[in-house]
Amino acid sequence: QVQLVESGGGLVQVGDSLRLSCAASGRTYSSYEVGWFRQAPGKEREFVAVIRWGTGSTYYADSVKGRFTVSRDNAKNTVYLQMNSLKPEDTAVYYCAAARGIVGDFRRSYEYDYWGQGTQVTVSS
Repeated sequence: QVQLVESGGGLVQVGDSLRLSCAASGRTYSSYEVGWFRQAPGKEREFVAVIRWGTGSTYYADSVKGRFTVSRDNAKNTVYLQMNSLKPEDTAVYYCAAARGIVGDFRRSYEYDYWGQGTQVTVSS
């Protein structure tokens, strides 16, 4: 069992940066793949980024590529999402999610077993 807690959200201006954290408890993070998703009001939850177990490879949605960076600190059992050059369309509740050994499509939310409670990110113009 893994418990995930996100933090770091807030209200920022266009072009600002934020760093979200996803802290895990219960099991070591190093054997899990951790993804970030977001959900804006009235829209479906969408994939943002993932960091793969083992290789540490990262993948991003086209909408955030070049602006967001996902990283992990295994010693702290924490995954981060560094968000730069924020835009109003980045406004959403951001969730982290974890799974062991995804063999399907890591962009699909149903591939993940554990979810955090979400943190609100609001980008004001």
